[in-house]
Amino acid sequence: MHEFGLMGLLMLAGSLGLLVFGMKLMSGSMQQVAGPRLRQGLDAMTEGRSRGLLTGISITLVMQYSSVVSVMVVSFVNSGLLSLRRAIPVLIGANIGTTLKLLLFTAVGFSALELPQVALALIGLSLPLLLARTPRLKAASEVLLGMALLFLAIGLLREHVPPPSAKAMAVLGDFQEMGLLSHLVFTGIGALLAFVVQSSSVALVLTLAFCTTGIIGFPAGAALVLGENIGTTFTANIAAMAGNAWAKRAARAHLLIKLVGVAGALVLFRPLLTGVSALTEWLHGAGPRTDDAAMQWALTYWHLGFNVANGAILLQFTPWIERTVAKWVPAGNTLDERHRLAYLQDPMMPLTPEASLLEAHKEVVKMAKLYQRMLGMLRDLLLKPDAEVRAVTMQRMARYAAIFGRVERELDGFLARTGTEVRVEATARRIRSLHSMARDLERVAAAALRMGKALERRSDQRLWFEPAQREMVLQLFDLLDRAARILVQNLEAEEGKASLDEAALADRNIRRHCSRVHQERWQDHHAPGTSTRTSLVLAELMSNGEVIGDDLLRVTEALVGRR
Repeated sequence: MHEFGLMGLLMLAGSLGLLVFGMKLMSGSMQQVAGPRLRQGLDAMTEGRSRGLLTGISITLVMQYSSVVSVMVVSFVNSGLLSLRRAIPVLIGANIGTTLKLLLFTAVGFSALELPQVALALIGLSLPLLLARTPRLKAASEVLLGMALLFLAIGLLREHVPPPSAKAMAVLGDFQEMGLLSHLVFTGIGALLAFVVQSSSVALVLTLAFCTTGIIGFPAGAALVLGENIGTTFTANIAAMAGNAWAKRAARAHLLIKLVGVAGALVLFRPLLTGVSALTEWLHGAGPRTDDAAMQWALTYWHLGFNVANGAILLQFTPWIERTVAKWVPAGNTLDERHRLAYLQDPMMPLTPEASLLEAHKEVVKMAKLYQRMLGMLRDLLLKPDAEVRAVTMQRMARYAAIFGRVERELDGFLARTGTEVRVEATARRIRSLHSMARDLERVAAAALRMGKALERRSDQRLWFEPAQREMVLQLFDLLDRAARILVQNLEAEEGKASLDEAALADRNIRRHCSRVHQERWQDHHAPGTSTRTSLVLAELMSNGEVIGDDLLRVTEALVGRR
């Protein structure tokens, strides 16, 4: 290729697009193949640094994008599936896992193999699986197709990367002769490149292509690789902007890990380059400054060594990383009242249906626990005489009810998007049950808010309950609290261990109590100390209590598959 015009640019963009699409297809298909195993992997994340490190490596090998794993981890921290301290080793493992893929690219993608022939062979292997009826076999065929597209795209990238022009070489040559400043410039370019293409592996493949065609030299390529490691953290930090303080801390932890490592590598840049050059010459018989094949291996060793050494060192400083990002992102005092659902906006970063349902289920648990707090506020409205305290409590209840409505809408949209990826009926049923649970809990919060407004109206109108009436209301609150605790216990129980009988008994007790209040108080308007308006307030409290009991039971029924 002697000229690089518009057609050359389109060919290069098409090659890059094919590479990204191949990775996306391979990633999504491997998630379908891995499905239930991914859930077990998530449990393993919380069992120590070594287990978290290995989990990060293995999931990154499945996902094919380290940025997928980092955004998932941020999302899981936001929704409470992972603590920050246990998420940090997973992020370090993701950094190491992505380097193993580059080893494959270097060993196979840039070898003497004819890549189109390899791609066609893989497509041929995928054809029988593509015709299978089993969803998992079809997903396996797409894994092979994605791998074929990867190899084909790598070959096209090699062919369509533009040759260095004299002008470009002169400009880049000036940048390469500026000492430490040139290293910083190329580090910044690498960070931007990785962010634009949304994959450190794609950016590294481009860097290898630039180096082997003579556009930049080995030192500049090494600086680009350092920058690309930083660039992969931007996506998670952008995703965390919609999350809570813990999500932001997890994203900042990922960025801090890379910044500390890159700073150390830049300080020791020349000695490290010399060591990598010597290692490459010893293993391959040629140095990176004189041989293109050796250049590719040298940059691969540079990338691998950086992430492994950086991860091994910083893994020992996990508590320090946690404390640093906690100071970097302080938590607000009313974080729970600004809660939002943490789901992935980027279409290149989808959760698997299995992982999506884990996160959605955790959101439902959060909604149930927020409702328990609303019950405490109802007690305050009944028992605390201070008008200012009651006014603040009503404002909090209104905010909580708004949270329920917002989360229910966001969760509904999240589950709708997740449902488009579902191929298994059992998973589809779980999505429908989560839809139902979120709607029922939103109605529970609305009923609790109506009870709060009834109690506040009682105070505004100076209507006072008799001691017996107050005791009836307190008994109702106790029964509702009991039902809420049973619900949370069922939601947090292992699959198949939820108790529908306990939930049904709690609902019957609520109904029985409300019916007794109806019979004893509401029909006797001549009882001493009883006013019609007070009875109406009491009736509203009991009616909404029955509504809450029914909705809480429906949540458990949906959980166990009865709805």
